[in-house]
Amino acid sequence: MKKFTSLSLAIILSLPGAVFSAPAQGQTLKELRSAQKPAKPKLAPDLEELLAQDDEDVRQAMSGKMLAQVRQERQARLRSVEQEPRTRIKGALLPSAAVGAEENQSFIVQLDGATPNIVLQEKVVRLGGRIKQQMNGMGLVTIEAPRTAIRQLAAEGSIAYVSPDRLIAASGFLEDPMGAQQVRSLVSGGLTGTGIGIAVFDSGVDETHGLIKAGTNHPGVVYRQDFTGLGATTDDYGHGTHVATLVSGADSFLSGDYTGIAPGAKLISLRVLNGSGQGTASSIITALDWCVSNKATYNIRVINLSLGAMAKDSYKTDPLCLAARRAVNAGIVVVAAAGNDGKNAAGNKIYGGIHSPGIDPSVITVGASNTLGTSDRSDDIVTSYSSRGPTRGYTTINGVRKYDNLIKPDLVAAGNKLLGACSVNSWNSGNGLINRYPTLNPKTATATTSQLMYLSGTSMATPVVAGAAALLLQANPSLTPSLVKAILMYTAQPLKGFNMLEQGPGQLNIDGAVQLARLVKTTLPTSNGAALLTASLPTQQSTIFGCTFKWGQGVITNYGFLSGSNLMTYWQGVYGAGQILGDATTYSNGAVQLVSGKTYSVTLKAGAYTITGSGQILGDSANPIFASGQVLGDGVILGDGVIVGDGVILGDGTVLGDGTTRADSTLKSSSGASILGDNTACMQPAP
Repeated sequence: MKKFTSLSLAIILSLPGAVFSAPAQGQTLKELRSAQKPAKPKLAPDLEELLAQDDEDVRQAMSGKMLAQVRQERQARLRSVEQEPRTRIKGALLPSAAVGAEENQSFIVQLDGATPNIVLQEKVVRLGGRIKQQMNGMGLVTIEAPRTAIRQLAAEGSIAYVSPDRLIAASGFLEDPMGAQQVRSLVSGGLTGTGIGIAVFDSGVDETHGLIKAGTNHPGVVYRQDFTGLGATTDDYGHGTHVATLVSGADSFLSGDYTGIAPGAKLISLRVLNGSGQGTASSIITALDWCVSNKATYNIRVINLSLGAMAKDSYKTDPLCLAARRAVNAGIVVVAAAGNDGKNAAGNKIYGGIHSPGIDPSVITVGASNTLGTSDRSDDIVTSYSSRGPTRGYTTINGVRKYDNLIKPDLVAAGNKLLGACSVNSWNSGNGLINRYPTLNPKTATATTSQLMYLSGTSMATPVVAGAAALLLQANPSLTPSLVKAILMYTAQPLKGFNMLEQGPGQLNIDGAVQLARLVKTTLPTSNGAALLTASLPTQQSTIFGCTFKWGQGVITNYGFLSGSNLMTYWQGVYGAGQILGDATTYSNGAVQLVSGKTYSVTLKAGAYTITGSGQILGDSANPIFASGQVLGDGVILGDGVIVGDGVILGDGTVLGDGTTRADSTLKSSSGASILGDNTACMQPAP
């Protein structure tokens, strides 16, 4: 018999003593998951792998060795090569092969149906565990219990799915190339994100820094809360302060040379990462729940998630994705980093490395582009490290893996070697980024409240898009999350030589997006095909710093993309509240098809395409990147090891870099040397 390991399950439930009934307004897990009926698994893929390893230990023990000896030998081997580190965060030991099956570990459990709190508590205690954390509204709970009892727990009729409480890490003057500066005058008083609340989930924010502290027309941080259990909201890692700079750096700092995209927005700092840039999925889910509950108080319209973990579950069962989807359904734009797993340790291109929760179709998933240190957009490229699609979460149905294979990222934005604020606490902390990587600092100096540093990664690109979303919502507060996403996609600039699994529809274009947002009716239509704009569609191109380029004029769904000006001329059903763009198309009978009533008079192309020429729009794309027979919608056909032009699909269990979830601001080569972004020209400090 297997022994029962102590695990800490992050379960999001209603208040103590309450019945786990369906939350209001249709926000149940059943409704957030698809209606997939056949042989649905109840254990996450990586949890199944852990349990299979435990089974193998038992098998070996039956052949002669003591079970304890077998497990000790395996854990010693793993620790010796640092493949599976023992990680304890917020008092919870996260499950891994290096953690003994008899130790307490942390899991996230999803409930299915109405189960009284006391009944669930009794079941968990009977199995040797305890409920550790509860949240309102999602049907998820955090408990502690032994791993060998997980199968027994999952067999309960009230349990829908069990996942490990996974390690989450930081994904780690730029307004000019993105077009923010030239839209400032488009509304009375200037377009700066005024009144919009942006929740920054990160390692905290140094509010003493000149780029962050409150001032005239710059609210700074209006609320802060710690979700790590450390009891502090200061930033002793440095990632969160830098991210906050890119979202909302003050225009009064050093003559405005480092102004953020939305300097007038209200920052809500939610600390979910510790001094090493790590956190737990359960903490982030709790913070997402807090945002939904406090949306009206702080007018939270945007959430910035410059963090993530390698995707294991399908987005339909991933607890982070479910929590992010709930926030989107509540009317909040959720922007997440794609991840920095676009290449392996040898520098070879890898596809399929999109991180969670960026794998969810409701989220705006952001990859990183490289401006090469110039304002000229004609030479911009996608960084080598930015994670590429398709998404690789999967569900095992009747023994066969069904991959999600969604086209991601949703767009790219500048993210290579960007200058931002350096937290004083991170400078003085033994764990801070600036201590680990001194070259991040462009000048040799002691820590001050005006110190700057470079960071690279999709973490840096994410706040650029979050700030842009705030500008759109200031220009037109009626926009839904789905419509914000569609406008950002439609106006993006396709980058020559890169395919849609690398750049989505293209690079962020704030100028074009704001133009469109201001034309959308403030009272949104409700019927499919109704007029969307108050005036004619403008010329579908932008000129930023003398560089004129066409908008891509397309919107990616799940397995293909829609194109045509009707996307912005007429209301599409998928723009409504609680809708996602992926609802527009489905895979059926071997083909990607439009869903009736979700779109009006648009053109559909299945698959992902490469942009082969400058000025090319998505509708003219003619080079699909998959060969005949490799269909994104058929998750069984597009399996492990499929070659995608210049790279290979990430296989399950493949270890990238150092084999751990990394801070998104850094990458490591096979030798362990730090690679701080692509080695190209970078943003220069102001004189």
